[in-house]
Amino acid sequence: MNAPLDLTTLRVIVAAAELGSLSAASDRLQLAVAAASARVTALEDALGLRVFERSSRGVRLTPAGQMLVRRGRELLADSDRLSVDLHDYAKGLQGHVRLVANTSAMLELLPTRLEQMAREHPLIRIDVEEHGSLDIPMLLLDGRADLGIVDMAHAPHGITLRDCFTDTLVLVVPAVHALAGASTIAFEDALDENFIALSNGTALSSRLVASASVFGKLLKIRMQMRSFDTVCRMVAGNLGVAVLPLEAVAPQLASLPLRAVRLSDAWAARTHRIALRSGTPPAPATRTLVELLTR
Repeated sequence: MNAPLDLTTLRVIVAAAELGSLSAASDRLQLAVAAASARVTALEDALGLRVFERSSRGVRLTPAGQMLVRRGRELLADSDRLSVDLHDYAKGLQGHVRLVANTSAMLELLPTRLEQMAREHPLIRIDVEEHGSLDIPMLLLDGRADLGIVDMAHAPHGITLRDCFTDTLVLVVPAVHALAGASTIAFEDALDENFIALSNGTALSSRLVASASVFGKLLKIRMQMRSFDTVCRMVAGNLGVAVLPLEAVAPQLASLPLRAVRLSDAWAARTHRIALRSGTPPAPATRTLVELLTR
């Protein structure tokens, strides 16, 4: 077929069928009448059949034209939907984001922000996985995630960081502990205690071990747990103390026999950061999520 069955020609034919006139169809589509007529004629010649029966009163569809208009409406509707989808994708209104985040972000930030994201951008699908901050950069670099939230002060090679939210580390002690009545304590002064810690490889555990080494001491780890909740329950059982983010363990502090003592150390005020691959512009949907998370 020499004349392509393009979308503009389909629009001319559908409009002419609806309006009964090529002239009226040209006006609707803002085309010259001669150009619109030439498109239909070229298509008819290429197909070897008539789409319209023409008369002084206008045009009327042939049986072949009726089939073409019926199928053409479906194709034009699909085309219009695709145009809207591409526009929404480019504007970050729809798409797919793979988000990986540390435990603090999961507890403190994401429940409310992801609910807001779903409400404001229902066409953006977000898959969420919890990972340690130290593992997240590799997931981004390997292409297994689009966006991360980490407790990390300096960006590894190939990663760009952007401030997201803050929280505060506190010493969590049993309600019957001698330190339970203290308002503030230096981490150095708590190093003789037995600690209930998170599993190795978390940013928080690494921070505590490094801070203890500054004072020439080893952190006395009595137990290691996988979650903030189990750490709190072990502390409530008078088995040791822990350093945890105040905002994340607020429910446990309210329901268990625990007390939170402020740490005077500067590192106790943490900034969690958005992590992205360097040198690769994020997809529009990812940019939309970043903007919402950093409001």
